[in-house]
Amino acid sequence: MKSNWSIHDSEELYGLKRWGKPYFNINNVGHIVVSPQNSKDKALNLFKLVQNLEKRNFNLPLLVHFPDIIEDRIEQLNHCFSKAMARYNYDGSYQGVFPIKVNQQRHIVESVVNYGYKYKYGLEVGSKPELLIALAQLKNSNSLLICNGYKDKKYVETAVIAYHLGYNILIVIEQLSEIYLVADVVLEHGIKPNLGIRAKLSAKGDSRWANSAGDRAKFGLSVTEIIRALDQLSKSGMLTKLKLLHFHIGSQISAIATIKDALSEASQIYINLCKLGAPMEYFDVGGGLGIDYDGSNTNFPASKNYSMQNYANDVVAAIKTACDSQSIKVPIIVSESGRSVASHQSILIVNVLGVDKIEEFNNTTEIDNCHTLVQEILEIYISINETNFQEAYHDVLQLKREIESLFSFGYLSLYERGKAEELFWKCCRKIKTILQKVDLEVDELDNLHQLLLSTYYCNFSVFQSLPDNWSIDQLFPIMPIHRLTEKPTELGTLADLTCDSDGKVSRFIGYQNVKPHLELHSWEKNEPYYLGFFLSGAYQEILGSLHNLFGDTNAVHIKLDNDGYHIESIIKGDSVAEVLKYLEYNSRDMIKSMHKKTQNAFKNRQITFKESQLFLKYYKDALYNYTYLK
Repeated sequence: MKSNWSIHDSEELYGLKRWGKPYFNINNVGHIVVSPQNSKDKALNLFKLVQNLEKRNFNLPLLVHFPDIIEDRIEQLNHCFSKAMARYNYDGSYQGVFPIKVNQQRHIVESVVNYGYKYKYGLEVGSKPELLIALAQLKNSNSLLICNGYKDKKYVETAVIAYHLGYNILIVIEQLSEIYLVADVVLEHGIKPNLGIRAKLSAKGDSRWANSAGDRAKFGLSVTEIIRALDQLSKSGMLTKLKLLHFHIGSQISAIATIKDALSEASQIYINLCKLGAPMEYFDVGGGLGIDYDGSNTNFPASKNYSMQNYANDVVAAIKTACDSQSIKVPIIVSESGRSVASHQSILIVNVLGVDKIEEFNNTTEIDNCHTLVQEILEIYISINETNFQEAYHDVLQLKREIESLFSFGYLSLYERGKAEELFWKCCRKIKTILQKVDLEVDELDNLHQLLLSTYYCNFSVFQSLPDNWSIDQLFPIMPIHRLTEKPTELGTLADLTCDSDGKVSRFIGYQNVKPHLELHSWEKNEPYYLGFFLSGAYQEILGSLHNLFGDTNAVHIKLDNDGYHIESIIKGDSVAEVLKYLEYNSRDMIKSMHKKTQNAFKNRQITFKESQLFLKYYKDALYNYTYLK
């Protein structure tokens, strides 16, 4: 389709330059290209990648990971703190950790560890399984391993013995009872690990996770409890091992003022811990460093009103100011910035399977013998113009309700009901055309736009691949990965494969707002149409559920090189048999059962032998194939 539309129009429409910089761009043929290391010399055509993988029978939906982006994010984070420390003459260092809960996939954790090695970039864990992962993956003995979360004796014992093995472990006390637990393990093994305390700040976050702080937060010690903890640590001979203060005010903090408030409070706790005799060394500011999902650079929930450098500057300045005021040595600064590190590296690619849109009806409508209400809608349709379209819309809505009521009571035939609906949609389209022509925004007619939206059915499960979208209304940038030299002609919402009314995406990023639709191109049955879900690398994979038994998607890890790119690893998505195994179904038993049933059907002459064999083949193929559609 030739038009005056350009790639710059597409960039503006989808906000690509705002949220995608510097990793995502559009090339001159209208395809999304990925530059993992912020280099235009090394750019990967996403559309061509998907087509090449499909030729190798690697079907959509597909999760594409770029380890090089993880490397760049870790470098940026460390560079920002290094620059901030130079600016404020901070006589300390930065040592970040990656919270494994953000993305526990092995290839992601391995990339974080490998690329973070030179920065002594460590890991944060919140459970025994995560601790076991971290112990196996960490390579630099100077990298921190911070142990958060609820703990039992086995958790603490594992951490204590690992500390003795040479790991740079800090066990963070989240509840007073954990002090007694640690003391018992220390007494039993004769090993005193380094400890931290998580403070329950009164300053709360401004995001969906604001309850991570505040008086009724799930984790952390209040000021009163911190004082009691110091006393108990002193009595048990472990006060000399208290090295770290930790706080967390929630993920995805949109307003820098919220972070500043928390830093002010936590800094005072830190210097008071020092005064009370604790040999403090680390200040862990937790998570919260946000991602600008809509690119507006505001305190809108899907954005943030600060840069990574602003964040680092404020963290460093607040801690230095507090420490200098009391002549206390500045600590090593730790952050748990998992969302910022992991989000950009992952793109979910899905294909459109079909479109449901309001039918384009013929101009002629035979209604000679129809009910008078149907005749009235036709008269309104004929009379709609630029002066009466608003009144006409209200009238046809009322008539539609009356006709539906008459049909329910048996006073209208199915044919008449169908003709009424046809005329109603013709009226709506005519009014929409007038609105576009006169370029008017009429609040009362917002519902008209919603009624006329197309539904694009996509080959994926929202519950498996974008759980935060349906559970907490998290917004992600979504756009076509090709045809970006064409003007989108459709407004639509997205529906997934599940038999669930929540299996849809109907909220999209705008500029400092939420749009009820996405601009899309016309769909042709025999032509592929691919959509990309961007910035989805944090939390989504691990939080996904098996609703309707749609399993993990296919995934690839791509690295760019001088020859283009190479596939670092391929992770096949779940087969039906693998998903059913989670639910205690045995695929062999299922095949045996179906074999027996087809044999009985053949004996009873319900089916032929050929049909029985064909059915068993289809059944076996379905069991061992991808849970998604081809």
